[in-house]
Amino acid sequence: MAFDYKKAYKEFYLPAKTPSLVTVPPINYIAVRGKGDPNEDKGAYMEAMQILYGVAYTLKMSKMGGHRIEGYFDYVVPPLEGFWWEEVDGKVVPGFNYEKAHLQWISLIRLPEFVTKAELDWAVAEATRKKKVDCSKAEFLTVDEGLCAQVMHIGSYDEEPATIEMLEHFIAEQGCVVDIDCVTHFHHEIYLSDPRKTEPSKCKTVIRYPIRKA
Repeated sequence: MAFDYKKAYKEFYLPAKTPSLVTVPPINYIAVRGKGDPNEDKGAYMEAMQILYGVAYTLKMSKMGGHRIEGYFDYVVPPLEGFWWEEVDGKVVPGFNYEKAHLQWISLIRLPEFVTKAELDWAVAEATRKKKVDCSKAEFLTVDEGLCAQVMHIGSYDEEPATIEMLEHFIAEQGCVVDIDCVTHFHHEIYLSDPRKTEPSKCKTVIRYPIRKA
């Protein structure tokens, strides 16, 4: 049976609807950076999705071709994730105001532990060759979030502010503050539902904030 990160690491992917603390170890990702409205038709975000999934499935299906990755095991491609922040005139805007024109983002998919940077570079070149899509924007990114607070948001993305307010209240109750610098620590979302196939009111999104003691 294919290894499923969501099931094996429920503490990272399936939090409750009430906030909780979690310590997240360093994790490697395929990442694509961009900016602008993620809903823009044929925009940068849609291009990033094509790149991410093209590379992710090239790695997963490498077992079917001649390329052998040391330590490979069959797995379910992990869910899409995103780091988000806002900038105006090149300066980071405090908080998160959902002004889509100001959005900066890093879209990510978790990599299995056996995928090295060299193997990712191979997959980027192979996906570019096979799919006739330039995947060179994909990068190998290691993220170490450490202590975090997280919560399961159920509903549309536009309804997230109420959930974030609850999360921030919880963080303060723990004697902590949000530790987001938009360089190594970000507003972090993990998408457990496909918005193309799920009613907005039923979409599940993990919202995670790195934190530190006040």
